[in-house]
Amino acid sequence: MSEPKKIRAGILGASGYTGADLVRLLISHPNVEIALMTAERKAGMPLSEVFPHFLGYALPDLISLDEVEWPAVELDVVFCALPHATSQEVIKGLLHATKHSLLDEMIVETEGDLADSIKGEVKVVDLSADFRLRNVDTYAEWYGRYHQAPELQSKAVYGLTEVYREQVKKASLVACPGCYPTAALLALVPLLKAGLIGTEDIIIDAKSGVSGAGRSLKESNLFAEVAEAMNPYGISHHRHMPEIEQELGVAAGEDLSISFTPHLVPMNRGELETIYVKLADGASVDDLRAALTDAYEDEPFVHLLSEGVAPATRMVRGSNNCVLNVFPDRISGRAIIVSAIDNLVKGSSGQAIQNMNLMFGLDETAGLSQAPMFP
Repeated sequence: MSEPKKIRAGILGASGYTGADLVRLLISHPNVEIALMTAERKAGMPLSEVFPHFLGYALPDLISLDEVEWPAVELDVVFCALPHATSQEVIKGLLHATKHSLLDEMIVETEGDLADSIKGEVKVVDLSADFRLRNVDTYAEWYGRYHQAPELQSKAVYGLTEVYREQVKKASLVACPGCYPTAALLALVPLLKAGLIGTEDIIIDAKSGVSGAGRSLKESNLFAEVAEAMNPYGISHHRHMPEIEQELGVAAGEDLSISFTPHLVPMNRGELETIYVKLADGASVDDLRAALTDAYEDEPFVHLLSEGVAPATRMVRGSNNCVLNVFPDRISGRAIIVSAIDNLVKGSSGQAIQNMNLMFGLDETAGLSQAPMFP
């Protein structure tokens, strides 16, 4: 009896941290075969020479993007883990090379079982920021260059799975959220939709491990610069701000502005956000807890902790989970929400696979059932 056909996946940018976590998660995915991996500086090398923890796994060698023959490689899904401002041109070229109908249509329906769904056109899951912002002028303002594929921007689905699940199921191009937006939006979107918090004076104090800055050599990421220290960066102008405001505005039904400051902390992975909000008239902290319970009680990866328990990065390390809780502020009429994720998993590669599962009609948790690592 022949084995069922697997989804053939390509990973563009497999030598980065998010690319490596895609490989780590996909090698145990029951429905996926990794058929292609690219890396520019590491082209020609086995992945195990770049990341020794992959020694012993049967994986294709890394090749450069220029070596990829798009129509011939016969991929079902491409994960694009390339730098910002690179993905848009690569994805546009890929879709042109494969004569993809996404260049003409909004979405491609996925119906039937897995065998049927992988007979269609290649699907793309982008982990960069290139398709997250719906307004291309906003993209140009925050990323310093005009968008090179505006015709695709309007067709991309924002991949915050718990919020846009039905749209993701029918999508051919999904833009995965940034790590900071993921933690913030999962905490705030249900509360804004319910009208329980004010749209003004939202303050997000965010902290992330060093892997969030990528794997390229930077003086600010050297051990001596990072160890035994913590520092803010991107103060008042971090690129995730317009993404968070975009999605909070959708939830609230009005434009809004936030105060957001990220901090770099001396750990490899993990992200924690402490969020300060103003309660709407008549709302209480119990109302906020009830709204988050209603929003996430059936979600496999988002968990509201018991009353009084503070989220911590150790609760989610290596997993696709997000843990949340709400606390009363000592200032009357305000509340404090805490959200923790692994920035490389739920904040990037795990959420990408969660979206891929939906795009192919699979169980949403496939390949993502790993428990958090502790210690």
